[in-house]
Order: sequence, then C-alpha cells, then structure tokens
Amino acid sequence: VNSAGATKAGNFVDLPDEAWMDGYGLKLFACVRTCRLFWPLLKAAQGHVVNIGGGAARSPGADFTIGASVNAAMGNFSKGLSQLGKRDGVNVNVIHPGATVTERFEELITQRSKASGKSPEELRKEATVKDGLRRLGTPEDIAGLTLFLSSEKARHIQGTAIAVDGGGTVGYY
Repeated sequence: VNSAGATKAGNFVDLPDEAWMDGYGLKLFACVRTCRLFWPLLKAAQGHVVNIGGGAARSPGADFTIGASVNAAMGNFSKGLSQLGKRDGVNVNVIHPGATVTERFEELITQRSKASGKSPEELRKEATVKDGLRRLGTPEDIAGLTLFLSSEKARHIQGTAIAVDGGGTVGYY
C-alpha cells in the first residue's frame, strides 16, 4: 500500500517549483520506487498493490493544483503498472479518497483558508454541502476497501481506480 500525502495546497501563482518537486517526489516518485523495489517479491507472491491517490485527481480545484496533478499521475501510473501486473500476476489498483477527516485534511483546510480567504469552518462545511455529501469520509472507509483490494476476493479487480468519496465525484471518470 502506497499512501503518502502532504502535497501543498495554495494559490497557484504563489506555489514555487520546489513545492511541485516536493509533491511529486513525496507521492508519485516514492510510489514508483517502492513498487519497483518490491516488484520481484510481489511477483513471486502473486501479491497486490494498492495506491492511495486522491479525489482531486478527478475533481481538481484551483487551490490544489499540485495535489490534483500528482494524484492524476498516480492514477495513470497505477493503470500502466496494472498491465505489467496482468502478466506477472500482481494486482494493481488505486483508491481516490474524497474529503476524509484526518490530520492531513485539517492541514489542507488551513492552507486553503489562507489561499481563499474563507474560514476553516466555511471550508469544512463546503466539503460536504457542495457535493451533497451526508458526511465526510473516515480513515476506516479507506481501510476497508484497501483490505478488500489486498485480498484474494479481489483477484479479478485489476487496474481500476475507485473513488471513496460519498458520491462527490461526478461523471464517469
């Protein structure tokens, strides 16, 4: 399971190249390197890879351009790696969580608040109201699907990206 976050949110014109490099290094390149390192073991064990991307891959916003593009890249990488996985017997899938109540969520709310001028309370409410969600996600919502995708019961699920976002992603993609 590759699950790293902390890509910087903020006003696009204020985000330096270093923030972009850090975001890609932390989330995408770490995932690529980990998969490459463990691939021989995964192949031998007929294992599973679950990459945790993010809902912004499918629903990007102006104040989260780094995270959205990194998450989209992770989804594309996962789809490509799943083709090798078909040949080698390794399942590869990606989960795109929506707004999920974690320490990271609170960090993003703070960053977005500074970028947008809206209060953290307004942004928390917007996280549910704008998409008509009943509630924000929990880590347990993501963990349950991760556990399933890592099991033999999910052996026929290959190369897919699943949103765990309470229906917040609109459209087919």
